[in-house]
Amino acid sequence: MSPAQVFDPSLLDAAGLNLQAIFNIADLPPEITGKLEAAPSFRQLLLLGHGGKRLWQAVKAAGIESPDPIDDFTLATVRRWFAEHWPEQPYQVIYPGPQAIGLQALGQLAGWHHASPFMVGINQTWGSWYAYRAVVLADSNFAPSVARPETSPCTACPGRPCISACPAGALAGEAFSLEKCIAWRRQSDSSCRSTCLARLACPVASEHRYPVEQIRHSYGISQRMIEQYYP
Repeated sequence: MSPAQVFDPSLLDAAGLNLQAIFNIADLPPEITGKLEAAPSFRQLLLLGHGGKRLWQAVKAAGIESPDPIDDFTLATVRRWFAEHWPEQPYQVIYPGPQAIGLQALGQLAGWHHASPFMVGINQTWGSWYAYRAVVLADSNFAPSVARPETSPCTACPGRPCISACPAGALAGEAFSLEKCIAWRRQSDSSCRSTCLARLACPVASEHRYPVEQIRHSYGISQRMIEQYYP
């Protein structure tokens, strides 16, 4: 066993990747490790995310012009972080990438994720204005993270305005209706082609709401997926 390493998040924080969780792969549940094709070669899994507006500001400042500048900026930042702090450290980025990985399951273990009626993760600190940005396997020896227990903010939300704000009625039943959501978003004049009105109506941590440009970018990606897979 190599000596314990000190995890320095300063570069990640400055880039807007201000959510970090560290797991020993041996301690993860089998439903997660079963999906980690490269896990036998590494000891730890690093889950990186962002909360609030800082990441988009950093992406724009970097001037990245690509179909997905957030992913490209995230990957470049991860590479820079390892190069500056751990140049000899073996690691592999598995998300973004083609390998399937249970991001929400990892988010629950990290204490970041609770389910919301509009099917986006939510927590007390960031509301729904956070996202998973990278999953990295590393042969590292950082101290594992300890999740703080937290209840879902939805349980104490009076009236749940997100439900009535959804113009498709996708949240009105006992379970979220993906069919209603997609049918509404596929309309040429849909009010949800580049946003989610239910999400915007959520009052939790609304001060961290993404800039309009970032919201349009993110929902533009999902809109293209809808048009590709639900023609």
